[in-house]
Amino acid sequence: MPYPSKTRYDRVSQVFHWLTAVAVLIAFVLGPGGFGRLMRNGVDPATRLDIVWHESLGITVLVLTLLRLLWVLVRPATPHFNMATWMTLASKGVHGLLWLLLLATPVTALLALGTEGHPVTLLGGIRINELPWIKALPIADLADWGDVHEFLGDAIIWLAGLHAVAALYHHVVLKDGVLKSMLPGGKR
Repeated sequence: MPYPSKTRYDRVSQVFHWLTAVAVLIAFVLGPGGFGRLMRNGVDPATRLDIVWHESLGITVLVLTLLRLLWVLVRPATPHFNMATWMTLASKGVHGLLWLLLLATPVTALLALGTEGHPVTLLGGIRINELPWIKALPIADLADWGDVHEFLGDAIIWLAGLHAVAALYHHVVLKDGVLKSMLPGGKR
């Protein structure tokens, strides 16, 4: 695998980034509004393709994020761009919050499903009817995890949107190569 120049991320980082972005966006769009209400009214989530896809993509985001974290530990050097101190701090802050949300959002979904006794339904007919170990967690009763999950899902979309606007600003106004560093293709 060729190593990146000082102005581009490696291909593995790019693939993780874009797969995660697409999975988050589609999961958000398919996010079933009023999921808890549907379940309390006896709707079987396996009969709702939007729920099955949403939950499958949520698990995918969690797995991709964990794999990305492992990759961060061993990947080649990342590009460095000269920016104002406030931009560097803002970038680190936004990236840190995105990492936190990429982990916390799927975890809160599992907490919501487990504490409310709802099954996890995934593509391929995979179904986990009960998550009793979640009810035993000390944090199980600390919040309405469905509401927390919904809030975090909204937050990740807003923050990802800010991240995208900043990348476009770097590309169009500053012309510094920040956006190109994460785009596939180009010379390495």
